[in-house]
Formats: sequence, C-alpha cells, structure tokens
Amino acid sequence: MAINLKNYTTEVPADRSISYIEKLLVEFGALNIMKEYQPLPPLPGSYCSSISFIVEMDGYKLPVKLPANVLKVMEWLKKKKPSASPKNLAEQSLRIAWKQQYEILHLQLGQIEMNQIEKLEVFLSYLYDIDKNKTYYEKIKSGGFKALMPSVGN
Repeated sequence: MAINLKNYTTEVPADRSISYIEKLLVEFGALNIMKEYQPLPPLPGSYCSSISFIVEMDGYKLPVKLPANVLKVMEWLKKKKPSASPKNLAEQSLRIAWKQQYEILHLQLGQIEMNQIEKLEVFLSYLYDIDKNKTYYEKIKSGGFKALMPSVGN
C-alpha cells in the first residue's frame, strides 16, 4: 500500500515540532512534561525519542508517553531515498517523526475540544507504566494481544 504521506519533505526542525507539542500539551492541561533521549547514529549526541506527560482524566492523574519511532521512519525513508547519506536520513527522519506527532496530536486535541472523542480514546494506547517503561499498547503487544481477546467458555 502506498499513500501520499504528509510532511515527509518537511524542513521544520524536530526541536521546533517538539516545542509546539509541549505548547499544545500545556494548553490542553498537561500537569508536567518530560522528554526521554537516546543516541541516533550517525548523528552526534542524543535525540528526543519520546515525550511523557501527566494528564487528568475523570479525576485520575494518568501518565502518557508519546514516542517518535525515528528508526522506523529511517527504514521507510531509506527505501524512498536509497542514495541519501546516513546523516541526511537520520536528520530528515527526526523531522518527519516529530512533525507527524505534532500534526496527529493537534488533530486529536481538536476532536476532544469539539467533544467528538474523549481524552481516553485518544491516549489509551499511550497510557504509560512508568515502572515497566512501557505503554499500554506495548504491554498488550508483548502479551500476544491476549488482553484484547474475549474469554471463551466463561
């Protein structure tokens, strides 16, 4: 399947998209925001790989983690631009991953604002188990999606 992807040629720096995300989250009512970093060879230093925050839902303060899977974007982009240098692939993948996260978050928060969906519908898969360093989605996936299957014979 091939679709015309939005933002794959973006020149918006990742740190600007991350800043926009933080601004959206603050306006939305995030109680705190934390960023996680990891190396991304061939680039020097580390890059922001996820943004975690606490948001109140139905009277509960819940941790949420928004990841940017830059390595997956790099795999995809390398197929589109096989002659690109590793450095250019890494830089563009960072820009794409965070610009996409910003766009998606902005649209979803707009849907919440218009009462089309609830906060939990948007953030359920991103609810975060701090002790295990996994999102709800990652926990369900690592269990073979058994938590989603109906129980038989009960």
